[in-house]
Amino acid sequence: MKALIKKLTESHAGYSTLVLRIPVGLILMAHGSQKLFGAFGGYGLEGTGQWMASIGLGPGLLMAFLAGSAEFFGGLAILAGLLTRPAAAVVAFTMIVAIVSVHLPHGLFMANNGYEYALSLLAVCISLLFSGAGKFSLDAAISQKIS
Repeated sequence: MKALIKKLTESHAGYSTLVLRIPVGLILMAHGSQKLFGAFGGYGLEGTGQWMASIGLGPGLLMAFLAGSAEFFGGLAILAGLLTRPAAAVVAFTMIVAIVSVHLPHGLFMANNGYEYALSLLAVCISLLFSGAGKFSLDAAISQKIS
C-alpha cells in the first residue's frame, strides 16, 4: 500500500505546477459548483441533469452529478495538490466526454460553444497526470512522509 501511495504522490516537478494548479483548480471548482449547487448562475443538479438528458447523456441527474463532482472535487484536489494524478485523470476523462458529446460539432472557439476551453483543461490535466503536483502540494508532503 505504501508503494502505491508513493507512486501516486511522488513528483519531481518543481513549483511550476503550482502555476497550473491554482487557476485550473479554481476554475474547475466554479464550474462544478454551477452544476452541483446552482452557484455562479448555474442551473444546479436538476437543471443540468435535464439538459444532459436532452443531449442524450442519460440518466441526466446522474450524469450531472458525476460531471459536477469530477469538476468540483477534482478541482479541489488539483488546487490542494492532493492525489493530483487521479484527480487529473478523472477531470481529463470528463473533458474528453464534454468535447466529444457537446463541443466538437461547434468548432474550436468558445464564442460558438466550441471546445477550446475543455481542450485547455484537458491539456493541463494531462500535464499534471505526467508531472504530478510538484513541490508545493499535499502530495509532496505525503510522499516525503512515506520516504
